[in-house]
Amino acid sequence: MNTVKSKQIGGYIAIAIALILAFLVWNNHIFAGNVPTNIGINNGKLTACPSTPNCINSQVPVNDSQKIAPLQLRGDIPATILKLKQAIATMPRTNIVKETNNYLHVEFASKLMGFVDDIEFYFDKDSKNIQVRSASRLGESDWGVNRQRIEEIRVLLAAI
Repeated sequence: MNTVKSKQIGGYIAIAIALILAFLVWNNHIFAGNVPTNIGINNGKLTACPSTPNCINSQVPVNDSQKIAPLQLRGDIPATILKLKQAIATMPRTNIVKETNNYLHVEFASKLMGFVDDIEFYFDKDSKNIQVRSASRLGESDWGVNRQRIEEIRVLLAAI
């Protein structure tokens, strides 16, 4: 094969890859994954994290690597839910999926590829805490994104 022909084929491959990437970015919902069916509150607990390192939970034992401190209630539960929703509204690519009198399920999508993380907030009046669980739908690792997001929410909530 001559050099001109191999350069031409290389150019076609580069164009094909660029088109595929553009399509994936444009249709980023294909990386959203499915809404989990096993989440929510069960006997005062949020669903346990899977063994993968892309989930954090305030209700796991202290020495667990997936442990994160719960958020603090800021007033009564309805007032705290309102403040939390205000904090979340300042963050990009969010969608409140479910809201009850003591629970919020929020989706956060990544900017480039549209990967979705499910964040749950359980307003526990007995402990006066907001128990949290944040998990990526797809993949093994999240490079600490779920933990960073909860810490950002903690700061935003304290400022409201």
